[in-house]
Amino acid sequence: MHVIGLTGGIASGKTTVTQFFRDRAVPVIDADILGHRTYEPGTDTFQAVVRAFGDELVAADGTIDRRALGGKVFGKPDELKRLTDIVWPGIRRLATAELVELETAGNSLAVLEAAVLLEAGWQDLADEIWVVVVEPDFAVQRLFSRNGLDEAAARARIGSQLSNAEREAAAQVVIRNNGTLPELQGAIAAAWDSLQSRLRATAGRNS
Repeated sequence: MHVIGLTGGIASGKTTVTQFFRDRAVPVIDADILGHRTYEPGTDTFQAVVRAFGDELVAADGTIDRRALGGKVFGKPDELKRLTDIVWPGIRRLATAELVELETAGNSLAVLEAAVLLEAGWQDLADEIWVVVVEPDFAVQRLFSRNGLDEAAARARIGSQLSNAEREAAAQVVIRNNGTLPELQGAIAAAWDSLQSRLRATAGRNS
C-alpha cells in the first residue's frame, strides 16, 4: 500500500486536499481525531498525562479538561515537549494500527494527514510527503475571516510552527495555496495526476 503523509501549517488548505482524496474513495487517517482518542479515559496516554500534569486535570465526567491542560503548557516550551513526548507516541501507535488495517483490507493507497507530521518524526510511516504551503500574509487573512483572530494573534500562531521552507525541504510534493479555491483545486488535481503516473510506473516495474 502506498501511503501519502500530508501536512501543512494552519490555514494552509489541508482540509481541501483531504476532501479531494475522500471524494476519490481514498481512505484518510486524521491524526487530530487520533489525538482525541489518545486522551480517552482508560488509555495509557490518559494515565500518563494525568500522572505528569496532575489529577486536577480530570473533569467531573472523567475526561481530561483540555482547557486546563492547555493552560499548563501554553507558552512553556519545556512543558509542551513533556506533553507531546507522551501524546505523539500514542497517536503514532493508533496511526500505525490503522494503516495495517487498511492494507489488510486491500487498499492500495492511503493518506495520513497530520499537522505535526514532521515535528513528530512520522515521515517513516509514509512513502512520500505532501506539503500544503501558504504565504504568511494569506494565512493571516484566512485566520481573520475564518477564526476571527486579529493580526497579532494570527502571526503568533503562524510563527510558532515550522516555516514553509522547513516543510518544503522535507516534501516530495509541494502544493501552494496563495490564490483562489479553484487554483488550489487545480494544483491538487495536477499533483494527483502525477501521483497516478508514478504509481502506474511502479506497478509496471513490479509486474
